[in-house]
Amino acid sequence: MKTNNLITGRDIIIVGQQPWDIEIGSNCKNIAEELSKHNRVLYVNSPLDRITLYKHKTEPKVQKRLAVINGKQNGIEIIKNNLWNLFPDKMIESINWIKNQFVFELINKSNNKRFASSIKKAINELQFKNIILFNDNDMFRCFYLKELLRPDISIYYSRDYMLAVDYWKLHGEKLEPELIAKSDICVANSTYLANYCKKFNLHSYYVGQGCELDIFMNITDKSIPKDISSIHHPVIGYVGALQSLRLDLNVIAHIAESNPDWSIVLVGPEDNEFKRSSLHQIKNVFFIGSKDPVQLPSYINAFDVCINPQIVSQVTIGNYPRKIDEYLAVGKPVVATKTEAMSIFSDHTYLAESKEEYVELIKKALKDDNEVLKEERKKFASSHSWENSVNEIYKAIELFTATK
Repeated sequence: MKTNNLITGRDIIIVGQQPWDIEIGSNCKNIAEELSKHNRVLYVNSPLDRITLYKHKTEPKVQKRLAVINGKQNGIEIIKNNLWNLFPDKMIESINWIKNQFVFELINKSNNKRFASSIKKAINELQFKNIILFNDNDMFRCFYLKELLRPDISIYYSRDYMLAVDYWKLHGEKLEPELIAKSDICVANSTYLANYCKKFNLHSYYVGQGCELDIFMNITDKSIPKDISSIHHPVIGYVGALQSLRLDLNVIAHIAESNPDWSIVLVGPEDNEFKRSSLHQIKNVFFIGSKDPVQLPSYINAFDVCINPQIVSQVTIGNYPRKIDEYLAVGKPVVATKTEAMSIFSDHTYLAESKEEYVELIKKALKDDNEVLKEERKKFASSHSWENSVNEIYKAIELFTATK
């Protein structure tokens, strides 16, 4: 990685949708850890809201937040060197049910002020100066933080097209463009989202996506998992959640029915639509179920071709396809749905625009595969590290600073 864009010795405040104690992985947590290698970073959990308190009062996470709000516990915890986690000491109101835009924005500003007051206390305690404010896709609770905290630089991070979801759409159609416009910099993990942000702010940049690919690139056990060892080849495989909102059942059915000599192996939990689908009646489609993440590289390694037959919709079109990196890190040929976000993978994947094209490209992938292509795929996937992604964020900061 080129390090000439490296920013060091800064104080960075990270706010967003996901708290540090969330069980699933988080882009923003990975970014925070990478930033903290050379800067001081305070990762701020979203504040407790009244409905969450009402519905989940007895849960340990809510009890911990109540203890901080009631002054029984310090809200600042050290995670590692240069990285702290803040549990806000103020509760906010739950307001997204309010339809009236004026009333919503009035109470939302009050929520922001409460939130900002908690952050200011931490800033003073940690003696942060000339901060960089990094907002991870939170367009409501963090809408006014630029004005309230007065950071040296404010950054809005777009990693999902949130307005495709009803919860965010109601008020977000107005507020997100305004937040993007007033932020100093916008960075996005897909080209689609970067172009979306650029409609409202010219200082918008594609910064890529980091992936934790070590277990995929360095497979120690290359034996075929027992539950698919008797399935005949070629095996066309998919690994991940089987959700009808994101995947095209018709494409999968067409691949299987038009090529009965292929085995279609689907590894992952099914939603109700998948469970009820006619795919279960097709003899060469195999549902393997959920697997421990550490097992997934072995399944991918057993595939001849990997697929990602996603539906093109507002929900999916801007998403960075981390799954593709995992497939490529194992060195496997990949056939995926053509989207703007997939454009960065075009030199190393086969991109289909129809169910018929899926079949033709799978045939081509089976025919063309070789060791040279395998190594090229692995090398390309390895470039998608958090170090490289954060370096692009540093570059965006430097470009903006140069124009000030």
